[in-house]
Amino acid sequence: MTIAAGHFVHDTYTSFVAPLLPVIIEKLSLTLTMAGSLTAMMQLPGLLNPFIGYLADKVSLRYFVIFAPAITATLMSSLGLAPSYWGLGFIMILAGISVATFHAPAPAMIGRVAGKRIGTGMSFFMFGGELARTLGPLIAVWAVSIWGLDGMYRLMFLGWGTSLLLFWKLREVPGRTQKAGNLAELTPMLIRFFLPLAVVVFLRLFLEVCLTTYLPTYMTQQGYELKQAAFYLAWLEGAGALGALLGGTISDRLGRRTIMLLAFSTSSLLTFLLLQASGVWLILILILTGFATLSTGPLFLALVQDHLPNNRAVGNGLYLSISFVLRSLIMILVGVGGDRFGLETTFFASAIFSLLALPGVYLLPKVYKFEN
Repeated sequence: MTIAAGHFVHDTYTSFVAPLLPVIIEKLSLTLTMAGSLTAMMQLPGLLNPFIGYLADKVSLRYFVIFAPAITATLMSSLGLAPSYWGLGFIMILAGISVATFHAPAPAMIGRVAGKRIGTGMSFFMFGGELARTLGPLIAVWAVSIWGLDGMYRLMFLGWGTSLLLFWKLREVPGRTQKAGNLAELTPMLIRFFLPLAVVVFLRLFLEVCLTTYLPTYMTQQGYELKQAAFYLAWLEGAGALGALLGGTISDRLGRRTIMLLAFSTSSLLTFLLLQASGVWLILILILTGFATLSTGPLFLALVQDHLPNNRAVGNGLYLSISFVLRSLIMILVGVGGDRFGLETTFFASAIFSLLALPGVYLLPKVYKFEN
């Protein structure tokens, strides 16, 4: 629970970007493609995840988990101080490095203490992250409305306090695998497991990026105010937090594939309805869409832990590296699609891509006897 709480505070700061994109776009006169590339810059340091994970399986990197919230909070609270596109990009890259040093070791630490209930452990971890992405946009918009974009730096102190708390709680906790495997164990898994996983993640991420990054921009383009757009994002992320909490837990009983197939198909169909909805129906469909779309996060993490019990951190790092790189690419592609075809058409296409991921689920190797 301590690590999940740290995840909550850490990701509260990383969730500032999406709700503030409309303000940043206006301040720096950016196109949607440029805005997408900024978020991509934050994802690119995810390439370091396999190396960080490898170290985490050999030596204790708990101090990365401890101090990352303070570093990330400082950088993300300084977004409004960036004088230009490139200055903001530099901040995003540094923040991405901090994000990588937190997310590679932390799930592996969770996996080691969760025992056979890995899905449940990952659900609590992801619940912290999704809850952060629920409250983070509201905090960011509130701060901008009170202090302006330049005054957001005042928010960094919560991250510092969190790192102090983590230091007190985790300083004696082992941060590495008791019996680490070797990298040769990963070689056959690259094609057998990570290749089909990468295909599924790639097709799935289009919808997730559209909803979690570009939703506020889409809503403001539809005539909603920034505060309204932030609240709509909060509804989606709040439901996603509940989905993340339940998704992994239920998958421990019903199987990872079953939940993935249900979530992929349901979220796509709901997105089609979302583009036509308004008023109360818009909020209701946003809630259902967020629940279905974000419930799969713990499943991917749990699958990695299932297949690599002796190299959990490096396996998690490799998965996160794949995910972050693909997310970076998709951030830009969605921005290009939004500039050329409009965000509504791009959202529609992303829902179709999510449906195309369904056959890929059957290519994932089985682990548990309850997998169908």
